[in-house]
Amino acid sequence: MDDPGSDHLYLLALGSNMRHVQMGSPRQIIDTAYARLDGAPGQVVARSRTLRSAPIGPSLRQYANGACLYLTQLEPRALLRELKSIESEFGRKSGGQRWRARVLDLDIILWSGGAYADKALLIPHPEYETRDFVLRPAMQIAGDWRDPIGGLSIRQAHARLTIRRPLPR
Repeated sequence: MDDPGSDHLYLLALGSNMRHVQMGSPRQIIDTAYARLDGAPGQVVARSRTLRSAPIGPSLRQYANGACLYLTQLEPRALLRELKSIESEFGRKSGGQRWRARVLDLDIILWSGGAYADKALLIPHPEYETRDFVLRPAMQIAGDWRDPIGGLSIRQAHARLTIRRPLPR
């Protein structure tokens, strides 16, 4: 167990594919989300460029995606609660169908503490290695970060994904 008050570094993925009346386009929402994350209750220490990606599932809208390195004293479960609260502030409704249009999606991808698992959260994120829209922005800021379970770096996972070789399990 970490010392109380110790810092944790997280790789977060951000996505949006809906306009917001006050915040604007999905790209603007990502920028606003970075600003919202910074300082409460942690600090954005690096951020990727915002990229466009095709939707997964039934949604027809293009996504704006980004990634950031986030430094905070929050443990994984407390950070998850904070991220869900921020999503709610941005107008995201809880529940609903997977892969539908959303104002803001915030996911914990990796954590400096290694692996984490409980009924609400798995770190590393269980699907990140299959998602170009997570790996491309993550490579810009954390290409050498290794998955604590599979051992691949972000850069290696992206190479495997883009040349269509299956990932080892």
